Amino acid sequence: MSTGGLIVTAAAALLPGGEAPPLTTPRDAAREAAERELAKRAYHQNDPGLLEKALDRFWEWLGDLFDGAARATPGGGFGLLAVAALAALAVAALWWRLGSPRRGPAGAGTLFDEGPRSAADHRTAADAHAAAGRWTEAVQERMRAVVRSLEERTLLDPRPGRTADEAAAEAAVSLPDHTAELRAAARAFDDVTYGGRTGDPDTYARLRTLDLTLARTKPLLTGPQP
Repeated sequence: MSTGGLIVTAAAALLPGGEAPPLTTPRDAAREAAERELAKRAYHQNDPGLLEKALDRFWEWLGDLFDGAARATPGGGFGLLAVAALAALAVAALWWRLGSPRRGPAGAGTLFDEGPRSAADHRTAADAHAAAGRWTEAVQERMRAVVRSLEERTLLDPRPGRTADEAAAEAAVSLPDHTAELRAAARAFDDVTYGGRTGDPDTYARLRTLDLTLARTKPLLTGPQP
C-alpha cells in the first residue's frame, strides 16, 4: 500500500466510530441526480393541468393586451372604456339596421307553414294584421295570398314545400313584365321570415299593390319568347 493510502486509512481509523470520510459528488452529477429526483410523479401530483395552464397564459396575455391598449389610448383606462362603449354602440346600431344574421340562405324555408287556405283567406288575414300594426305577419300573409292566387289561376302548380324564391321564379315565366316585383316580394318575405327583419307599412303596401295588379294581369301562356 502506498504512503498516501496508509495516511487515509489511518485518518479514517481516528474518526469517531471508525466512519469513512464523506464522499464528494461532482457538481454536474449532483444536478442531474436532483433533476431525476424532482421529475418523479410524487412531486407533481398537485401541479395544474394543461387546461388550467392554458387559461392562466390566456388571462396573462389578455391582461397584457389591455394594459398596452390602456397605455396607448388617451385617457388611459377611462379612454379605453369610452372606445369600447362606442364600439358596442356601433355594433348595436348595425344589428338594429341590418337585422340579425341569417341562419341559412334566403328562401331556405317553405312558403306555407299551415294547411291549404284560399287566396281570399290569406288576404283577409293580411289586412287584419295590417290593421293591428303587425306588419311582419301582414307581409307574410300577403305574399302567401299572391302565390295562392297564382295557383288558383293555374299559373302555378300547387306544390307543397315551395319556397318564395321558387314561386317568384316560376311565376315570372307567365308574368315576365313583373319579374322584378315578384323577386322583390320573395326577398321581402324571406327577410321578415328568416332574416330577422321587421315588416313595415311600405313593404306591405308594395305587396298589396302587386297582389291586386297580378290579379288583373293577363298571363303570357306560351312563356317568354327566345
